[in-house]
Amino acid sequence: MDKVKTGIIGVGKVSHLHAAALQKAGGSQFSGVYCTLSFENAKKFADQYGVKAYATIEDMIRKGGVEAVTIATPHPFHAEPTIKALKAGAHVIVEKPMASSLEDCDAMIRAAKETRKKLAVISQRRLYAPVQRIRKAIDEGKLDRPILGTVTMLGWRDQKYYASDPWRGKWKEEGGGVLVNQAPHQIDILQWYMGPVAELYGCWGNLNHPYIEVEDTSIALLRFRNGALGNILVSNSQNPALYGKVAVFGKNGAAVGVQTDGGAMFVAGMSTITEPPINDLWTVPGEQDRLKQWQKEDADYFSSIDPTKHYHQLQLQDFMEAILEDRDPMVTGEEGRKTVEIFTAIYRCQRDRKPIRFPLVSEFGKDMDGRLPRPG
Repeated sequence: MDKVKTGIIGVGKVSHLHAAALQKAGGSQFSGVYCTLSFENAKKFADQYGVKAYATIEDMIRKGGVEAVTIATPHPFHAEPTIKALKAGAHVIVEKPMASSLEDCDAMIRAAKETRKKLAVISQRRLYAPVQRIRKAIDEGKLDRPILGTVTMLGWRDQKYYASDPWRGKWKEEGGGVLVNQAPHQIDILQWYMGPVAELYGCWGNLNHPYIEVEDTSIALLRFRNGALGNILVSNSQNPALYGKVAVFGKNGAAVGVQTDGGAMFVAGMSTITEPPINDLWTVPGEQDRLKQWQKEDADYFSSIDPTKHYHQLQLQDFMEAILEDRDPMVTGEEGRKTVEIFTAIYRCQRDRKPIRFPLVSEFGKDMDGRLPRPG
């Protein structure tokens, strides 16, 4: 198989997952690292993985020959290195969420089109077998059509977590709280199942984390373009953490669900995934008795892999294959923007005190779509 020379921009905790995945992903020849903060940090990281550190993004791509990069900087700082890498001639895959603002998303998508390079967003939970099983059931019409979709994510983040990096828990440095950092995976899966959103009404609050600026809890009601309804409930305020779930209910009365996360929520570089993703709900006619069999199969598979790295590896391998085959990657920039659009609508709704109609366009104000007090 042909190889794509790959590199990483950003050397934080999640970068180690990317490095391990790039070393094993088919089609990847992991070659270089760049750190936005210091060359010394890049050199230390590069030495750990036997690759080369570079002083600039342009040097890594133009002089080092790196053809594709992953972006692993904090969320509000995805756009600048993405655009630099695209313009220097590399394809780019960005850690979730794509960005913290629609303005940044649109600039990244525009740069990818102008340079004719591929832009993708990490959403590795789409590759979980129970998540794929639901997508297949929808595609095969086993629900007739989805009429109701729900996200319920009840997790916990303590003060030690927010103190683990200087950017955590701050509006300008993290971009948001549970909506921006912990919930994008489940929100992405919901919109992937249910289709485009027509209208949303939501709100957020900080209920029991007085030492951070950002929200720890949010609720939203959604109406999809196809007439289906949905709701989102996400929170970092339950101790101990409970679960993250997505469920879909069909016009024919059938229901399917996946628990993507159970127990203590995974934190890159700080913990491991403790419970296997499983289908926790399945009432498709004629298939109800298969639930226990699938749960066992998925648990057995989970115990045979390193789940913290395996699914990143699968998505990065898809990205390499998309480059070599000149096709769209699994989750394009346009697809990644949809999650940012949903959490942006929740912030704007609380600010404007009215339902938000889709599609949303970029705002260029200084209040971060309602996350900060209005200037003046």
